[in-house]
Formats: sequence, C-alpha cells, structure tokens
Amino acid sequence: MIDLKPSINIWHDFKSNQIAGMWLFLGSRRSLQVVHPSITQLILWGILGGCTNSLYSWLVAGQMGDFNSQGLIGYALWPFIALIVGIFLSQRMNQPRLMLVPALLWLVLDTNILLLQCLIQYLGSNGYLNFIPDSIYNGFLPPLFVGLFVWQSLAVIWVFSRALNWPWWERALVFVATIATMVVWQLSVKDQPIWKVEETPPTFAEDAFYAQSYLLDKALDQVQYGDIAQSHWYFLGVAGDSYVDVFKSEIERIREQFDTRFGTFGRSIMLINNPATRLEVPIASKTSIELALRRIGQQMNRDSDVLFLYMTSHGERNHFEIENAPLNLGQVDPKWLRETLDKSGIRWRVIVISACYSGSFIPALQSPETLIITASAADKTSFGCNNEADYTYFGRAFFDLAMREQSSMKTAFDQAKQTVTKWETSQGFEPSEPQWSIGRNMELMLPQLEPYLFPQQNMTTTDITKPQDNEHATTAKKSLF
Repeated sequence: MIDLKPSINIWHDFKSNQIAGMWLFLGSRRSLQVVHPSITQLILWGILGGCTNSLYSWLVAGQMGDFNSQGLIGYALWPFIALIVGIFLSQRMNQPRLMLVPALLWLVLDTNILLLQCLIQYLGSNGYLNFIPDSIYNGFLPPLFVGLFVWQSLAVIWVFSRALNWPWWERALVFVATIATMVVWQLSVKDQPIWKVEETPPTFAEDAFYAQSYLLDKALDQVQYGDIAQSHWYFLGVAGDSYVDVFKSEIERIREQFDTRFGTFGRSIMLINNPATRLEVPIASKTSIELALRRIGQQMNRDSDVLFLYMTSHGERNHFEIENAPLNLGQVDPKWLRETLDKSGIRWRVIVISACYSGSFIPALQSPETLIITASAADKTSFGCNNEADYTYFGRAFFDLAMREQSSMKTAFDQAKQTVTKWETSQGFEPSEPQWSIGRNMELMLPQLEPYLFPQQNMTTTDITKPQDNEHATTAKKSLF
C-alpha cells in the first residue's frame, strides 16, 4: 500500500524523505510509506542533486575545468523521466500526489550516493587512501559506482512494481526499457561532464623548434676530455615521456647528484622530453641519444673511463617509450640501443633502465664489459610514474636513498630492491622485481672504478690516485685487455 502522508513542514519532510531514500536503497516498500512528496521537496532535492553531481564532476576533473551546462542538462534527464513515470502512475492509481514520488525518491538516493562518491574521490586524490591497493581502488570502486547508479533507477521500479503488484512481464519490460535507456544516455553524455576540461592538442612552439639544434650542440660541446691519469665516469640521462613530469624531475635531480656528489661535472648530458624544458634542455630522441653517446665515446678514455646511462620513461616489452607530442619520434628498442652503444666505441658501460618491462632489454645489452640494472623484470611493471612525484619508486630507492648511503653498486642495488619490494608489497602491488646483470670483465673491473664514483670516507682524491693505487689499477686492467 502506498501511504502518501500530508506535508508537515519543510525540515520534517526533508528528514522523512532522507529516511525514505535509505529504505529505497534496500529495495524496501517502506520507502513509499514514509515519503513526503511536495513541489518544495522536489525542488530542494533537485538543487541538492545538481550541486552534488557538479561537485563530483569537479573533483573528477582535478578541481579544474569549466562549467558545462550540457552536462547538467544530461543529468536532469533521469529525474525528468521519473517525473513522467510519476504522472503515468498517478493517473493509473488516481492519486495525484503520487506524481512526484518516483522523481523525489530517485533524487534522494542519487544525492546520497554521489555524496559518498565525492568523499572517496576527495580522499583518494589527496592521498588519504594510499593504504588501499590500486587493484582494489582502480579495479573495484569504479564498477561499484556504476552498479549503484544503475540500482538507484532500478530500485524505484522494483519498489513500485511490488507495491502495485505488476505482473512479471510488465516488470521485465520496464526493467529492460530502463537499462536500454541508461545505456543510450551513458553513450550520449559521457563526453559532456558538468565540469569539463577542454583537451588542447599538443604544440611545439617555433622558438623551441629552432632552439633545439643550439641546445644539443651546446650540450655536446661541453663534454670534456678526462684526465688520462685516472678513470672518469660519464653520465647520460634520458627522460623519455613528455606528459609525465616525474621523468623530467628524476633526470634533473640525478644529474645534479652525479655532478656534485659523484664528480661528473663537465662530463654529463641530460636529454629531456617535457614542455617546460624545450628552451633549456635538448629533447630526448634516437638522434640525440646517438649523438650524445658518440660524443661521450670520442671524449672518454676507452680503456679506463666508464659510461653511466640512465633512462627513465614508460615502457613495454622490448620498448622504451620516447614521446614529445606533437613530434613523431622513433622508439628505442634493445637491438637499436645495443648497436648505438657499440658504434659509439664506449667499452665500459653501466646501463640503468627504469620502465615497465625494462628487464626485456637485458639479453640484447649483455656484454662482458657491461652492468645492466633494470627497474623491473621482463614481465613486470614498475611504479611511481605520476606528476606529483619527484622520483619513480626505483629512482628514489636506488639514487636518492641507496647511492647516498652505500659505496658499492651491488650493495646499493640490493638495498634499493628491498626498499622497492617493501613499498610495492605494502600498497598491494605485484613486485616489479628489479634486475641485475653484470658481465665477467665488468665484475672484475667495477671495484676499481667505484672509488672514482662514490665519495670515500677518510679518503681524499689524492689518496685514490696515489701511485700504488694506480699501479694496482693498471695491473687489474691489463689482466682484462
């Protein structure tokens, strides 16, 4: 039985309708017994529903964008349909006040569900839900919210069909018609949110275009010869993707760390794809990588100097992504990188690749004089690629933590691997399993090269290069050549 009680006052009716919405969520006919329909309540809940949907759309848009009236009109479609249903039911049951009930109940339930979504969206975007694994947050919540949206419409039909004793075929027909309407609606308005962020096509300004040749030549010209009396480290950093700032930030910080702490000033180059650096730093491309490796190979002592190549970007199997829209840049694959390194004449190589599936580069890059470190195994993804971070997970664990504390590459890698695994496990990620692969000659040579990279406690530069050390290093080198 539908009990349409008369209005008492606005706030009493508001409370009753809120309770009716809760019963409706449970699919209970009690919602029809406690609802207090009126034009005032319909307008009030309509305003609340519109504001709540606008707030949610604004939060999803990253608290930016422009108000889109078409999105609000699209939202109003559903209470309008519910109002038409109410008119039909009121005529059929000869109860005029029943006209407002379906639309009112739908608005009450929609407002409460959207408030919950707003809260979760706000907490998630501000980092308060980091303890929830991404597999749950990104894999479970979106389908749940879609299901709730579907249910708030079907619940109205379910309650009325039971209260009015509709035959099964009529219930089924209305359910199917409702779902079909929702599908059409979703396809029509998915590109019309209430708060819309206009996507602008990427551009590459004319001044940046003409500056790039000069920037690359300048970066290559500054690479100095090393002192033949001792070994030197050369650094090349490559940030592959332009649309995620963490790669730029990571290369900038690591290059500074190498120049100031590890002594590569005058022997380091960074290539970055990012709109913010197009007038300051050469972009990363296959051409610039090849020219940088060739220049380093020309300036370094082939027998005693070593290259530290760090590449960070998104990746797939046998694929390191190079992107700087709207430029159409070639992609880096293991075969090309190995051939380019070989052509450069660089013998001693430490190659660190931070990208998803970066372990797939190891087989092609292996050589007796090469150490290869990757942020993930060949079949694993790596983590930490977002605009808010200064480092990727592996970049922070290896460079910002381990290499500041250790004086051995292997010890630093082992520490970083443990740290990354701990972070990933705590957040419910499948471990990325960073990889280490070192050639036989590099394994013997690395202890002789590391003192020139890591600052030594109680050991000055003179101590490192004193004659007896040089004699020992020379003996060790001769055994490898």
